[in-house]
Amino acid sequence: MSIIVKNITKTFGKNKALDNVSFEIQPGRIVGLLGPNGAGKSTMMKIITCFIPPTSGEVIVNGFDIFEQSIEVRKRVGYLPENNPLYLDMYVKEYLSFIAGTHHLGNQTKERIAEMIDITGLRSEQNKKISALSKGYRQRVGLAQALIHNPEVLILDEPTSGLDPNQLLEIRNLIKEIGKEKTVMLSTHIMQEVEAICDRAIIIDNGKIVADDLTSNLAKISSKTQIINVEFNATVKKQLLKSIQGIKELKNLRDNIWLIESVTDKDIRSDIFKFAVKNNLTVLSMSKEEKTLEEVFQELTRK
Repeated sequence: MSIIVKNITKTFGKNKALDNVSFEIQPGRIVGLLGPNGAGKSTMMKIITCFIPPTSGEVIVNGFDIFEQSIEVRKRVGYLPENNPLYLDMYVKEYLSFIAGTHHLGNQTKERIAEMIDITGLRSEQNKKISALSKGYRQRVGLAQALIHNPEVLILDEPTSGLDPNQLLEIRNLIKEIGKEKTVMLSTHIMQEVEAICDRAIIIDNGKIVADDLTSNLAKISSKTQIINVEFNATVKKQLLKSIQGIKELKNLRDNIWLIESVTDKDIRSDIFKFAVKNNLTVLSMSKEEKTLEEVFQELTRK
């Protein structure tokens, strides 16, 4: 395993930021760490990267313990914090050279800087001061510093925060490319980003994990209802549709198309067909819809 987290608890005074959190991440995966503000995401990332110690529990990164072998962990982890604390008065290449020095890259420094500039698309900006860069390019510099020592594990805290749609797409594609060779954990509030990038999502709320599964499976975790999209051949009154047993909510999307949510996990599609036959209607189309990741997130973290 690239990352093993066992029973991690972190308290700040009387506040418990993390409460007995455990998970494992295999090599070559991109995992999204999701949760509302204050859920404990950044705290978890700071613990994994050895910036702060947990109150109790154990974290192993690529076989090294964060307590006993923190230097070895740091060598193998690249970290982009949420606020991306760059030295704004430095030039891009100067800054990357400084970071390379902290990792003791020695003779590899020039080669690694050139490689990072190419990988992160900084060639046109490499001779500029960081203070002169746009938000998108600053994020690229942050990614370059996190990658320059070729870590096996990459921890990214809100890597696309504040980016415009074009910048977001570019950074998203870059992370996907990086994820082909490295283990990536990222936190974000953008659910579409998780669906587009991540293999798996861990949802955390009030310091506890409330869901952990493949992104494709998460829609099935919390849902105890079914959502059916159905089109009839003629107009149907809402009050008549309510006669179908098990219906929780009805929404007329347009014309004769309805969104029907059931109150239980029972499949009501056969009941809809029976209703249509009984009322001399024809079902032109019918499909069962999955909840979006955003809907699942809201359901699991709503107070």
